[in-house]
Amino acid sequence: MGAVTRADNVDVPGFLVDAEIDDVPPASPTELPDGPRSRRALAYLGLCLVLIGLNLRTVFSSFAAVLPELTSDAGLPGWAVVVLTTVPVTLLGVFAPLAPVLARRFGAERVLLGAMAVLTAGLLLRPADLGGLLPGAGHLPALLVGTAACGAAIALCNVLLPGLVKRDFPHRLGLMSGLYTTAICASAALGAGFTYPVFTATGEWTAGLWFWALPAVVVLLLFLPVALRQHPVRHQAASDGVNVWRSEVAWQVTIFMVLQAMMSFSVFAWLAPILRERGVDGGTAGLMVSVSIVLQMLGSLFAPALAARFRDQRAISVLVALMTGGGFALSIFGPLQFIWVWTGLLGLGQGSLTAVALTMIMLRTRDGHTAAHLSGMMQGVGYGVGSTGTLLVGQLHQSTGSFTAAGLLFLGVGSLAAVFGYRAGRNRYVGG
Repeated sequence: MGAVTRADNVDVPGFLVDAEIDDVPPASPTELPDGPRSRRALAYLGLCLVLIGLNLRTVFSSFAAVLPELTSDAGLPGWAVVVLTTVPVTLLGVFAPLAPVLARRFGAERVLLGAMAVLTAGLLLRPADLGGLLPGAGHLPALLVGTAACGAAIALCNVLLPGLVKRDFPHRLGLMSGLYTTAICASAALGAGFTYPVFTATGEWTAGLWFWALPAVVVLLLFLPVALRQHPVRHQAASDGVNVWRSEVAWQVTIFMVLQAMMSFSVFAWLAPILRERGVDGGTAGLMVSVSIVLQMLGSLFAPALAARFRDQRAISVLVALMTGGGFALSIFGPLQFIWVWTGLLGLGQGSLTAVALTMIMLRTRDGHTAAHLSGMMQGVGYGVGSTGTLLVGQLHQSTGSFTAAGLLFLGVGSLAAVFGYRAGRNRYVGG
């Protein structure tokens, strides 16, 4: 897909931004065993990329699904729960800028393979009991190190996967980007919906977490021959272009991204525990979170196309921000008999909000280079600062003993997102 330069011809799902767009010389398409036009080889590569996407959110939602059992059995202190829900999101921002640097040195495919290896290792380590090696250590050290490894690996995949999709499937971009983004949403739904049933069947929360290493191992083995076939060429980064860090528009879009990330990852980390504290059983809570995430997928499917039809995006940005903040708050202290309505409202709002924020990358830039830089800024700042959402929810719950204060927090966050969404939604461009 060529660079999108105007809001009225955005090719949704055009928020796939190529992290390699500044590479000199340009990155070449992935080498395939039967040649670049082989349908079978391209289908195999596409399957690998989609399956990688299917592993990128289970880390967050699976942990939340068995959090009460895990906390009780492992004897986790309150600070550890807060750290375990915050650190992986923070690392999404910390490691995102490293992905293009590593790709220029080793090739995107091999960095992606390495990231999947680290993710697999983190998933295997996360539930381990290290008491046999370190007397008195228990589960906490492995949980901390394994979760951090997963967050770092996902950060690299987040940045590199869209570029590979755009580079290798320009003739099937709509199909592949749709499959890829759907797979990421589906991974969160699967983690929320299936972790608790695995725990119920086995009686062990560790089995519920170890289960998600299986699909990661499968993808690692499938992608291994593709990555090893590549012959990396050292690239340099072009230094020309708009400085997004000095742009008022870029900062407005980035703060909009920060606020949506605060709510988005808080849903993954805390919605299941919130529902269970309200008296919903573990299996039903996991199902509710899964359905909410499926509704996120519907919102993310339709919101970008709707946003691109308008001259500016102020109205839709305000609407979806208020839906998300209100849905989150009502899920915490709204009437329990309408809990499916509240979580459904949250899902539709959050999916639409995330998609609108990402679509702003294309709507507020005139060329692909500026879009790539804005995307890097949004991911680094958005995920790094956005992780404070999960931190604040954990701290408020620990201090007050309930999630009510968190509900008030997200009414405020949703309102702020509406303000910055209104400002970011004006028909202006980064760089004038």
